Amino acid sequence: MREMGIEGIHPGPNLSKRALEHKIYPYLLRNITAQYPHHIWGIDITYIRMPRGWMYLVAVIDWHTRYVMSWALDQTLEMPFVLDAVDRAFSTALPTIFNSDQGSHFTSDSYLERLLSRDIQVSMDGKGRALDNVFTERLWRSIKYEEVYLNEYDSPRHARERIRDWFTFYNTKRPHQSLDYQTPWEVLSAGNTSRPSPS
Repeated sequence: MREMGIEGIHPGPNLSKRALEHKIYPYLLRNITAQYPHHIWGIDITYIRMPRGWMYLVAVIDWHTRYVMSWALDQTLEMPFVLDAVDRAFSTALPTIFNSDQGSHFTSDSYLERLLSRDIQVSMDGKGRALDNVFTERLWRSIKYEEVYLNEYDSPRHARERIRDWFTFYNTKRPHQSLDYQTPWEVLSAGNTSRPSPS
């Protein structure tokens, strides 16, 4: 299994460590279901094994439609690639609630300021509760078993191209049983109720 890069979904770099001085927000979504597009978004980071080391993948997903609003892949865990994904998602729509884990990226001032300045409610998973962000966890499982574990990426560019193609397939071609066998794009385009950006 190690030769295929299959080491489970979670083992590997710990991506959920938080800075102790950063503020933690409560989990707002217990017993709440996303009712419409852009009601609830989730964001998370996972890792991709490369021949030498790791790359890191961040994605923003709309919980109602399962549409991946944006993603970014980088060779480091520095903040800019996370903020780039957030900014690109916000260029198309704004959620009512944005959920993440308590990792240092998502408790940082630069991340939180982007949400709070747009009147977005901040929700954070309970510590060690991956199922609080269940749709993102399912996304990671899908991309790893349908794409990452089936291919060897010989360069960051190769990984980026393959993952870009998979996200396009996921959003526009891959039907979801939970969406009555529609694609995320079909559900999103049929019910676009995004909040207007602040002027």
